[in-house]
Amino acid sequence: MQVPCVKCKGKNPKQNCGRSYCPITAKAHARVASVKDIKQDFQSAAPNIFVGRVNYPNLDVGLLSPNDTTDASLHDAPRVWSGNNYDINQIINLRSALVNSKFVANVRATNRFVEIAQEIGMASKPVDIEVNLKDKPRFSLSTNPYTLPMGPNASLVKATVTSNPHIDRPVDKVVSDTDFKSVDAISQLYTRGYDENFLTKILSAGNLGVKMQRRMVPTRWSITAVDDILAKQIIEEVKYNDKVEHSAYFGSYLGNYFLVMFFPGVWSYELFETYMPESSFNVSKEYTFTTDYEPYSGRTTYAENCAGGYYASRLPALEKLKEIKKQGSVLVIRIISSEYYCPLGVFVVREATRKSMQSKPINFASRDLMLNYATLLVKRKFGYDISEILRSSILLKQMKEQKKLWEF
Repeated sequence: MQVPCVKCKGKNPKQNCGRSYCPITAKAHARVASVKDIKQDFQSAAPNIFVGRVNYPNLDVGLLSPNDTTDASLHDAPRVWSGNNYDINQIINLRSALVNSKFVANVRATNRFVEIAQEIGMASKPVDIEVNLKDKPRFSLSTNPYTLPMGPNASLVKATVTSNPHIDRPVDKVVSDTDFKSVDAISQLYTRGYDENFLTKILSAGNLGVKMQRRMVPTRWSITAVDDILAKQIIEEVKYNDKVEHSAYFGSYLGNYFLVMFFPGVWSYELFETYMPESSFNVSKEYTFTTDYEPYSGRTTYAENCAGGYYASRLPALEKLKEIKKQGSVLVIRIISSEYYCPLGVFVVREATRKSMQSKPINFASRDLMLNYATLLVKRKFGYDISEILRSSILLKQMKEQKKLWEF
C-alpha cells in the first residue's frame, strides 16, 4: 500500500511511495557542504550516541563524533542552535560531519563498546575517544522526522576512551542509585536544568532505572519517552491551578509556525499539524493536516497521527502553564511551510513551540474573539482558511457541549 509523504515523512521511501529516492531528503543532500578526507582511524570527541530500533533487542549502536578535532559539542546542541537561530543549512552541515561508528549489541549487553556508549551517555561534555573502523566511511546523510540527522557510518572495530569523562555529581548520583526508577531520575535531572537532549542520551544508553530493568533504549523511543515523562509530571502540577484566561501565542523556527491558544477550563490538549502545499512532507497542491487529542484523563494510546511532534509540542505549552501558575485547555496549530525543506527531528517542534511561548500573549474576552483572531491571522499570513480545522477540533466540540458543574 502506498503511503503519502505526510505519513511517511521521509522514513522509508522504497516501501511507502515506491520511488527510488525521497524528494524530501534529496533537498537536504543537495545542501550539504562537501566533506573531504573522512578517515578510517581517528581521534575525536563524542558528544552523543545513537541507538537504532530495527531488529530489537539486538540493535545498531553508534558512537557519534566528528572526524576531526573541532569543537564537538556544537554538533549536538539543539538548545544552542535555537537560541542563536541557526538555519537549516548550518544544522545539516554540523550533523553531516558526525561519523556514526556503529556496532551491534543486545539491549542488556555489558561489553566494552556498551560501556563506552554509557560513559558518553552520562558525560556533560564530549568524551575524547580513539576510533578504528572496519572500512573508510563513505559520505552520506541520514535524515529522519524524529531524530537528528547523522553523517557517514562504518562498523566499529576498536574504540578507546582517551581521557576521563566529565560526569556531573547529580548525574553520577542517579546512575549509581540502582533502586531509583528512570521516571524519577529523569524528572529530578530536568528540575536541575538538564535539557531534553541530555536526558534522551542518558536514557538511550541504559544508564537509568532499577538495576535488573536497565537496558539500552532506541533513540527515537527515548525522545518521546522524555517528552512524555516530563509533560505528565507538569500536568499533575497544573491541574491544581486556577483557570487561565483566553490567550494566544504565535511564533516560529525553521519554517515551523505555531499558534498556541489557551482556553479557560480543565487540562486538555489538541495538536493540528498543517502542511502547506508543496512543502516538506506534502508534495500535493492542497493543504492537508493530521491531528491528535487528549482529554483531562490523558491518552491511553500513542499519538499515531502526529507522532513525536505531539509530545514535543505539548511539553513547552505545559511549561508555560506551570510558569504562569494556571491550567487550561490548549489548542495548538502547527503550520509547516516550504521553508522547512528537510526533516531535522522533533527538536524543531519543541524549540519552535518554545519560541512561540516566549512571545507576548494576546488576551481575549471570549472564545469566539480568539478564534476569529486565529482565523484572520492564518488567512492573512498563509492564505489558508482554518475553518475545517476548527470544525474538526474535538477540544472545541467538548467545550461547547460539555456542561459545567454550575449549570446543573
